[in-house]
Amino acid sequence: MKFLNRPKRYLNSLLIFVLPIALIANLTGCSVSVKADDLMSGISPNKVSGKATDDKFITNVSQFSIELFKKSISDKENSLISPLSVLIALSMTANGAAGETLSQMEKALGMDIPIKDLNEYLYTYVNNLPSEDNSKLNIANSIWFRDNKGSFTVNKDFLQKNSDYYNAAIYKSAFDSQTVKDINNWTKKSTDNMIDKVIDRIDGDTVMFLINAVAFDAKWENVYTKENILKDNFTSIDGKVQNIDFMCSSEPKYIGDDKASGFIKPYINDKYSFVALLPNENININDYIATLTGKSFQNTIKSAQDIFVSAYLPKFSYNYSIKLNDALKNLGIQKAFSPEQATLGKLGKSSEGNIFIGDVFHKTFISVDELGTKAGAVTKVEIKCESVGMVEKTIKLNRPFVYAIIDNTTNLPVFIGTVMSL
Repeated sequence: MKFLNRPKRYLNSLLIFVLPIALIANLTGCSVSVKADDLMSGISPNKVSGKATDDKFITNVSQFSIELFKKSISDKENSLISPLSVLIALSMTANGAAGETLSQMEKALGMDIPIKDLNEYLYTYVNNLPSEDNSKLNIANSIWFRDNKGSFTVNKDFLQKNSDYYNAAIYKSAFDSQTVKDINNWTKKSTDNMIDKVIDRIDGDTVMFLINAVAFDAKWENVYTKENILKDNFTSIDGKVQNIDFMCSSEPKYIGDDKASGFIKPYINDKYSFVALLPNENININDYIATLTGKSFQNTIKSAQDIFVSAYLPKFSYNYSIKLNDALKNLGIQKAFSPEQATLGKLGKSSEGNIFIGDVFHKTFISVDELGTKAGAVTKVEIKCESVGMVEKTIKLNRPFVYAIIDNTTNLPVFIGTVMSL
């Protein structure tokens, strides 16, 4: 966020949330060697009851997921977001909000679910997502703040709440070059070496980072062999034809409606699935995405038919990054981004000026090959401070398509993206 012709400066990063590598499972801290002071002896997680995942939570999170997807993807290049990553990052932030700032965040994130209930829902949902040998899912959270006895004072209740619901480790650090190494090493280990860097440096006016790291690595229920790989053409969004590798298989679940058709491909142990939706040839993929809603996405998955699909899935791997400020403002989170109007005092306070969200940056990675899927997302929320059987169907994903990684219990899209070119 840029402010022209103003004599004031704005503190850079105060919070960073990192949610990489696909789905989410158990909220656990990841033990790494860091030189910062571990303050968990003073902030021990309290036992919380959680709130059972129900239709209201699924419906509301589905709506948030699809709306964020629609507002944050590119209409010309491959895109991928983790709605759950962003949801958790902003829910943690919302624990420090009050007044209309909190109301806007609650409405955008959970619709009519208040943050106190959303914390409970997410605690239960995340802790019930499975993680097994061939379908691994790990998550770790940490909070880092500057040890300078300066003008910023973190709110202990804010730390306590994020410790209770997100099991965040808490570190006090000098915010020097060693802290940069500590945070990046923590991130690398917590994401199973899939994301090795989240920051390059720490500005002198940065006071806090909140980091959440998630790692997902799952194998297909039926992996592909060399005999399942063939060359064929893929037509990109710009009309360019590419000759690429397709992975061929027979899948037992067909999904579709009057605008698109596709299939559901399970990962091993049938806890998670890959969903592919190919718009009809006469429907542009961006026009199709514009028609999606949380309800329609859920209905499409629920109405899957037991019809075998001859599925042609291209091998692909790519990164995607986007600044989510505009997308979140369009979803109704506006005051939180305003240095004058934001009310984030429950997060902490500064004698220098008001605390507000500066940037929300999202970066993702996915790799789909013969063995399975690795997918990652980094969500950085930057808080600033104002300062002085018989095949009956054939689905060949040979043109732009939508895909998602869902958990099979709720059908919620933990990751959702598009392939426009290969």
